[in-house]
Amino acid sequence: MNVTLINPFINATINVLETMAFVTVSAGKPYLKKDNVAVGDVTGILGLTGVANGTISVTFEEKCILNVVSNMFGETMTELNHEIADAVGELTNMISGQARRELEEAGKVFKAAIPSVVTGRNHSITHHTDGPKIAIPFSTGNGDFTIEVCFER
Repeated sequence: MNVTLINPFINATINVLETMAFVTVSAGKPYLKKDNVAVGDVTGILGLTGVANGTISVTFEEKCILNVVSNMFGETMTELNHEIADAVGELTNMISGQARRELEEAGKVFKAAIPSVVTGRNHSITHHTDGPKIAIPFSTGNGDFTIEVCFER
């Protein structure tokens, strides 16, 4: 997979979480993900079309997303509910939008679908392309999350 397609999603993830939720984020080492099991409790997933077809997903551990959304809303969130799911969908959308702007500046134009959100421990993430799934783990002071980027070969 071309790193020029991955880096904008890393940059956008850090920027969105730091500006929207006031959360300091550290990116870990990207790796090739072999299965479809989510590394967390709630996932936003979004399809992309354009110079390549693919999907991105953002999966948060419960502790992490409760902290992120609490910071965004200015009130303490204590459980996964529809407000959390809506926030995950919106975060996924914002990350996609910022990454697509960076990619467009490099001449790679993508359009995005509406994000879907899946919750529950050990849920599956289905990327509808046959390309490699690149996972990038992130850590915060209050838990971890992972983004996955998958584009057709």
